[in-house]
Amino acid sequence: MKKVLVVLESIDVDDSSASKVNVALIYNLRKIGYEVKVLHYTRKNIQLNEGIKCITIPEIKFSLNYILSRIQRVFQRVTRLDVSNFFQNIFGFSFTFFNDCKSIFKSINQNYTNEDLVITLSMGGSFRPHYAILNIPKLHNKWLAYVHDPYPFHYYPRPYNWVESGYKFKEDFFREVSKKAKYSAFPSLLLKEWMGSYYPNFLKTGTIIPHQSLELKSNITIDIPSYLDVYKFNLLHAGNLMKQRSPIGLIEGYRLFLNNNPDAKNNSKLLFLGNASYHKKKLLKELDDNIYWSQGNVSFKKVNYVQKNVSVNIILESKSEISPFLPGKFPHCVSANKPILLLGPYYSETKRLLGENYKYISEIDDIITISEYIEELYFNWKSNKNQYLDREDLKRYLGIKFLKEQTYNIK
Repeated sequence: MKKVLVVLESIDVDDSSASKVNVALIYNLRKIGYEVKVLHYTRKNIQLNEGIKCITIPEIKFSLNYILSRIQRVFQRVTRLDVSNFFQNIFGFSFTFFNDCKSIFKSINQNYTNEDLVITLSMGGSFRPHYAILNIPKLHNKWLAYVHDPYPFHYYPRPYNWVESGYKFKEDFFREVSKKAKYSAFPSLLLKEWMGSYYPNFLKTGTIIPHQSLELKSNITIDIPSYLDVYKFNLLHAGNLMKQRSPIGLIEGYRLFLNNNPDAKNNSKLLFLGNASYHKKKLLKELDDNIYWSQGNVSFKKVNYVQKNVSVNIILESKSEISPFLPGKFPHCVSANKPILLLGPYYSETKRLLGENYKYISEIDDIITISEYIEELYFNWKSNKNQYLDREDLKRYLGIKFLKEQTYNIK
């Protein structure tokens, strides 16, 4: 049995979509026959089942970087001056980042026991495990660097336009990752190609390991949320609504659908579960009997239940020319087996996977098309309430059989 060491920041499935898909990958690595050991920096004593050994990485609290990070924190609190950008322009990263990476580095050296493969997983825009392993050359020939999202942030496609402080340092860091990791992996083909345009070595070392679906135990009990009436036509968007992912086109399309179909006002509901701080004012104005917003995070087990008991799951992407990301929710939407309404650009990994013949795809601001698709899905639901996605090809692609094929050539 091949042994694998997985290093990541969090295995708390309720803190981010990255943690959900990372934990799902860990479970599926175990299912395809790996002996899995996990080093995680969650700061909680979390254990996974299936015989997976989990070790919490302790934070180093007696180091210069730790002391400097605390001094900076106190200084900023007292003076109300944010000096983080100043220091990152000098050093590339924060003192906290350096201390975290050193903590992870130390734990890897203490807990590595000649595993056959070492996998580093990222979390949003943070690649601390990757930075830590760069400083352990003996592991580079066993290293698989998994890249969830573009990095640094200015490599995101527009409309994302944020340039981080110390961006040159971050570019140099990731160039080293692309050169030193024997293997790299990406959740989507478009992301591999996108990152390969900046770091060509990824095109040589990269393989596609799509996000996996995290399956909950069947005996988990869920209190049915008060906002969910399973006898209605429910459309769900689950997940954070970032600034670039505006729900306005969806809301206006849904309102147009209601105006054209008055009977649906008593028979349908649009649900938003997750944070949406940038769109808060707009959403609060829209809330009524037909539109619900959770106004904050919802636990994964509850979201998963709702996804499986609505009529349509919605994936909302940015207004852009391309979306190379594979949304973390995509495998759970496929697993829920309900029709998917995709609102995203013409070039999109999600669109590529759904295929050229998949109908319910629109730009996020095409109000008329969104309304028409909702109307068609509504009348489909009225004629047969058991509407299914029925995509065995996608279930296979996101499942353990394809994962096994993709890892077969990783020695």
